Amino acid sequence: MTTLNKVFHLTDAHTTVKRELIAALTTFVSLSYILFVNPNLLHAAGMPKGAAFTVTAIATAIGCFIMGLVANYPVALAPTLGSGAFFAYNVCVGMHIKWQTALAAVLVASILFILITVFKLREKVVDAIPQDLKYAISAGIGLFIAFIGLQNGKLIVNSDSTLVTLGKFNSPAVWITLFGLILTVILMAMQVPGSIFIGMIVTAIFGILIGQIPLPTHIISSAPSIAPTFGQAVIHLKDINTPQLFMVVLTFLLVTFFDTAGTLIGMTEQAGMVDKNGKIPRIGRAFLSDSTAMVEGAVLGTAPLGTSVESSAGIAMGGRTG
Repeated sequence: MTTLNKVFHLTDAHTTVKRELIAALTTFVSLSYILFVNPNLLHAAGMPKGAAFTVTAIATAIGCFIMGLVANYPVALAPTLGSGAFFAYNVCVGMHIKWQTALAAVLVASILFILITVFKLREKVVDAIPQDLKYAISAGIGLFIAFIGLQNGKLIVNSDSTLVTLGKFNSPAVWITLFGLILTVILMAMQVPGSIFIGMIVTAIFGILIGQIPLPTHIISSAPSIAPTFGQAVIHLKDINTPQLFMVVLTFLLVTFFDTAGTLIGMTEQAGMVDKNGKIPRIGRAFLSDSTAMVEGAVLGTAPLGTSVESSAGIAMGGRTG
């Protein structure tokens, strides 16, 4: 107990080991859906889904350890849906760039991320951004993620005349999506811990009952190998040699910069960590943690890691330390 207090400064944060463990479990359950969603995004980019699943788990675990031990923040680091969707749909599908080359672009952006963090440029930029704009950045990314989700759920489809139109309500996929969406919204409104994860599980069971989702063939299996993705970012660094790919690197840098900055600001405000002058303690360490996590994630083979908004569930349960 004394060692934990010394490492995480529990007394200074007015918290206890029990409260932190409950908060950690809440964040874990709330964030578990990323193990299913992120591999689907990466698979859309052409990456093997099994390897993407294992990499998502390992990269997230390492990122969380870095944030907890270096910055002592109650914030999880995981592949973000905004960056993942941009990686898969904009870069790989839209620009026809191989996922191996896209990973190399993420690695270059991550290294630049570390450099601007070390020179404290991120802190200066964050301090200069108006508070309203910080909220708007997170809202815009959220709308983009919602659009991708509604499209995958067939609630909205392509239209030659209006670009986007409603899907057909005689489609079973639409009814599964509506069931899951309404259930999850109700659970979130009731502030049920792990509402997103619970909504996914119940929706999957609903899909099985109506015959639209096949039953699993195994309950437990060994983790798929990460060999197909591990180190591909390093091997394909030589591919970053055109103006188009340099623009991809720059875009990854900007997207992850504002995505993580906006979310991190929101989480620290919720946790009451922002002082009277609007400054966030240890913000430099937090930025260094997420940029380092981006590097390890790119080397392992996943879309950029960043501050997870699901951390708010753990913070609501009293989490205040790493």
